[in-house]
Amino acid sequence: MASAPGGRSGRPLLGLFLLIAFLGVWTFWPNLGSTPKLGLDLRGGTQVTLTPRLTSGTITDTQLSEAVNIIRQRVNGLGVAEAEVSTQGSGNSASIIVSVPGVSEQGIADVLKQTALLDFRPVEQEVAGASTVQSTETLIAPIQGDTAESLASALEKLDCTKPEARQGGNPDDPKKWIITCSRDGGTKYLLQPAFIKGTTISDAKPENSGTSWQVSLSFNAEGTQQLADASKALYQNTSPKNQFAIVLDGLVFSNPYFQEPILGGKASISGQFTVEQATTLANTLRYGALPLTLDLAEVNSISPTLGQDQLDAGLLAGGIGLFLVSIYLLFYYRALGVVAGASLAVAAVISYAAFVILGRQMGFTLTLAGIAGAIVAVGITADSFVVYFERIRDEIREGKSMRTAVSSGWTRARKTILAADAVSMIGAFVLYYLSIGSVRGFAFTLGLTTAIDVLVAFMFTKPMVTLFGRSAWFARGSKWTGLDPQRLGVTSVASAHAPSATAQNVGE
Repeated sequence: MASAPGGRSGRPLLGLFLLIAFLGVWTFWPNLGSTPKLGLDLRGGTQVTLTPRLTSGTITDTQLSEAVNIIRQRVNGLGVAEAEVSTQGSGNSASIIVSVPGVSEQGIADVLKQTALLDFRPVEQEVAGASTVQSTETLIAPIQGDTAESLASALEKLDCTKPEARQGGNPDDPKKWIITCSRDGGTKYLLQPAFIKGTTISDAKPENSGTSWQVSLSFNAEGTQQLADASKALYQNTSPKNQFAIVLDGLVFSNPYFQEPILGGKASISGQFTVEQATTLANTLRYGALPLTLDLAEVNSISPTLGQDQLDAGLLAGGIGLFLVSIYLLFYYRALGVVAGASLAVAAVISYAAFVILGRQMGFTLTLAGIAGAIVAVGITADSFVVYFERIRDEIREGKSMRTAVSSGWTRARKTILAADAVSMIGAFVLYYLSIGSVRGFAFTLGLTTAIDVLVAFMFTKPMVTLFGRSAWFARGSKWTGLDPQRLGVTSVASAHAPSATAQNVGE
């Protein structure tokens, strides 16, 4: 059965407009914000200064470099793009400067200063957090030693209700016994040497347990075996010796107990986390422990490095470029230029929605370099129109009817369009993974807008030209179509029902 005229072209157009409607609702949904997130250069943000320290020895450039890489991964894991992480100075006088767009000062500081030293320790004793001994001595957790006996008096003196006892960030020796506090200070613990170290964690991710959020952990082969051995030894003990403490940065995050041996290499950290807290903890554990402890030296709000004037200038340049391209296409291709202009408008709408939605979902921030990538994509999109329209002209010069030229011209043009866009995508992909900072923003935006170009070409430009090509006015080759015979150097546009000629004498 023959399809209705325009049916095949109407389906992709309908699908595209449904997609645009969905993106529009998602973009302008109340109370979510309907503008793209801007980067440091356009919006400003938070700058955190961290000073590293070691318990002994000298801080090396290798340790600083490793810390910078881990911090960058942690910030990106929070869904923040375009962060700048750098070092100032060297050795024990060095500092790490982290500049992040649009993040609360205290939130980013808490994430960055964590060393993420994690271990799992059997619980020997747990008691209330307050001190039971009157003493002028200040004890800071964790306190470590070789035997339980040497720590017994210290356990009584430790007062976990004091904030300094719960500050965390203190590395401990996993081979030694320790006494330390829970995060809230309500309980203090005497803990045995660790049976699992954090370096054996292969993955960590937040999960909703139904009533609260928790962090699920997966271990490598070594950690899986250690967890199995420890659970077999501990699960038959009476409380509290059937418990194990999950110790992060010297403080107890959770103290679950073994009901049965755990043989699958899976565990979880619970503690009535919010989704933000669980995500932060999972990212911290997944990206590893810092090679040194970081002290928070300073937190400042920073102003945009470029500002509103540069943003306005960039948007103005993009608008002028889009306008000039549209005018040229309209002047040269007439009615086809209208289709091209409409295609550019559709691409702009989808791109804007993508910027807003990706900013919410994955922290994408738009910098001046990203705006440049979007402007470059205007030229890539215009190239697609030129390739397709010129293929249609070539088909007409070969004596084909308008409807046949539109169809066969697309068959020939789409390979060229896909090849050109593939080259741009590969370039953007390589540039993204080999660069950092604003260059990655340029690459990401270029790749995103190139993908949108392919979508618009297949779901809007081609169907619209097909609908135009089926009209009687277009088939006659009027001069306002951009495909009139005189401009193409042929005597006339072939009839849809006439046999196609193999050649025409140009200039007849």
